[in-house]
Amino acid sequence: MTDVAVIGAGPAGLMAAEVLTRGGARVTVYDAMPSAGRKFLMAGRGGLNLTHSEQLAEFLARYREAAPRLQAAIEAFSPDALRAWSEALGEPTFVGSSGRVFPKAFKASPLLRAWLRRLDASGVRFAFRHRWTGWDGEGRLLFQGVAPVVADATVLALGGASWPRLGSDGSWADILAAKGVAVSKLRPANSGFTVAWSNVFRDRFEGQPLKGVALTIGAHTVRGEAMITRGGIEGGAIYALSAELREAVLGLGQATLMIALRPDLDAAALTTRLSGTRGKQSLANFLRKAAQLSPVGIGLMQEAALASGRPLAAFSPAELAQLVNAIPVQLTGVAPIERAISTAGGITFDELDEHFMLRKLPGVFVAGEMLDWEAPTGGYLLQASFATGAAAGSGVLQWSKTSSLRA
Repeated sequence: MTDVAVIGAGPAGLMAAEVLTRGGARVTVYDAMPSAGRKFLMAGRGGLNLTHSEQLAEFLARYREAAPRLQAAIEAFSPDALRAWSEALGEPTFVGSSGRVFPKAFKASPLLRAWLRRLDASGVRFAFRHRWTGWDGEGRLLFQGVAPVVADATVLALGGASWPRLGSDGSWADILAAKGVAVSKLRPANSGFTVAWSNVFRDRFEGQPLKGVALTIGAHTVRGEAMITRGGIEGGAIYALSAELREAVLGLGQATLMIALRPDLDAAALTTRLSGTRGKQSLANFLRKAAQLSPVGIGLMQEAALASGRPLAAFSPAELAQLVNAIPVQLTGVAPIERAISTAGGITFDELDEHFMLRKLPGVFVAGEMLDWEAPTGGYLLQASFATGAAAGSGVLQWSKTSSLRA
């Protein structure tokens, strides 16, 4: 029987353990935290968006340049397979209005508890408070404060570097780099961005949502919602553009995000609406009634006027109409990786064989956010973590068979 160490008790590691034990391996899951699935539980606070219901070709495109590298794993453990897996654990799913897939319980804890019970019943052993620090000279696994561990194969599923207090701190990057494994720098993904709001705007609109807006950077436009924070802006539409915004900010030191408040109205229609008589109304009330703008949207227009050096009241109807759907917001920085939802960067796919094994470290397999891919929120993050975990587990089983044959 093959002894396998799975390091990391998040979705990727637990799925690898499930595939492995089902294939007859003896599995121990190690994790630095006191319990399993800490970040998984955090993800469940918003309803646990497991996956997405869109067609697989569109689904795969969300992974951008990493899509060809993830395709086989996601096809083998597809969104439909993930939904069936959840249902088999007693947690049926449903498709929300946005196409996102959630458990009917709408939270992570029941699913995780059922999963851990099944893993325990199948013989998977857990060793918590075991922080992995690398290998010794004999190839044994090293954990802080405990004796070295011998394993026939290892699955690394240690996550990225976001929310390190939940266990994924990215410390593995230096360990693997020291072994000659190429690791692309870890960067925040699905993150917020900093903006130098005026004191008046920040104090009044912190925590206010922007609904039904279109956000644009360069040739990329996303419609959805965003949220004003004290130090900047975040939210679903921002996360969907985070790769483009991040690269612009890191490359140029800043980026200009264009916000359209009424994307379904063209400039001519808006100009007509804004050419009416204002009478005794304040400009804010006039904009609110004539163009159906929210207070926070009007506040953004005021910020843009302030930056231009002209009061908003001096703008002509045509200029106001132009501004409504082209408000420039200067992003000055990327929110810290510790607060990002996920991580970009990681082990480059060229370091892996088709079974997710590191070419330079035979018998060591990798899954989840340790790999160099990123995707927007919407179920894509968890889907790829589950799917690569299953692929790595299958890879170990395949490798152990060929290794025993060679022996």
